[in-house]
Amino acid sequence: MTFFKSKKIQSLIIAIIVLVVSIWLFQNNYLKLLVFQKKIDQSSSTNLMDKEIAYLEKIDNFIIKEYSEKLILLRTIKAETYYSYKNSPIQLLNVEVKTFNESGQEGIVLKSNQAEMLESRVISFNGEVNIKTKSGISHELDTESLIVFSNNGKIKSNKKITYLGENSKINAQEMEMDIDSNTMFLKGEVQILQTSDTRVDTTDLYISHTNGQKKYNSKGKTSFQSTGNRVNSEKGFDMDANQNLMNFLGQVEILNPSSGSKIKTSNLVVDRSNGGEFFKSNEPSHFQSGNSEIKSKQMYYDAASKRLELTGKVFAVYE
Repeated sequence: MTFFKSKKIQSLIIAIIVLVVSIWLFQNNYLKLLVFQKKIDQSSSTNLMDKEIAYLEKIDNFIIKEYSEKLILLRTIKAETYYSYKNSPIQLLNVEVKTFNESGQEGIVLKSNQAEMLESRVISFNGEVNIKTKSGISHELDTESLIVFSNNGKIKSNKKITYLGENSKINAQEMEMDIDSNTMFLKGEVQILQTSDTRVDTTDLYISHTNGQKKYNSKGKTSFQSTGNRVNSEKGFDMDANQNLMNFLGQVEILNPSSGSKIKTSNLVVDRSNGGEFFKSNEPSHFQSGNSEIKSKQMYYDAASKRLELTGKVFAVYE
């Protein structure tokens, strides 16, 4: 009997010890959790406080008007939010800038999700920028930095830039735009992407939107790829985007990698105006494929049907 009582007492003591240890472990973990949570809360609060005290001044629905010495309105600057900082440029969020001429007529309108106002009062736009000229033409750009010089109507960027046209996307290394003449100069290596399989690689591209035109010009070496063909031009190209016509200047080589054939000619016109793609040249042409060579005075090639016409004093050699 004494033995069973001793067993019960031992079991009770063991149960109490287990319970005390469990409570201690739970309490220890709970305290650790509370400390960890407190550290997180303190860290979050510190971050919020840092953000709150990072700027010197914040203004919602900011607007400023700038006048000349003769009290002529030069431009207006509107922003959803204005932040000023110590030893840093002013930050503007969702900003719109309008320029005006001496007669008070509106010039250009620039909109961007973010911009910086420098001490010189020059505005540097960041990210996506939409430019609407006084003629109603809109330009959409994406770049790290775009500077507007309101005194001479120039817009410049010395950063990589993406220009979004109606049916194309153009990547360049730098850009200069003259608002008054509706012209743009894209510097360095330039890539024009028109469709998923159409691409132009060139350098120093000049674009004109004067009088509703959409003309592109480059005097640098140019490569055009489309529908399984590749065109290499030594002296650049001209393009009329309204007419979907491209003119490749100087000596031109047309390569078809799938068949291994090539055509050498000059001053090649690529006509894509009616949904097709036609290569035409009225200059002497030289076709090479496998063991055959054909020379002619003119050439016409339909890229869709892959039909080639060589005309005018045709001379062929087959081996």
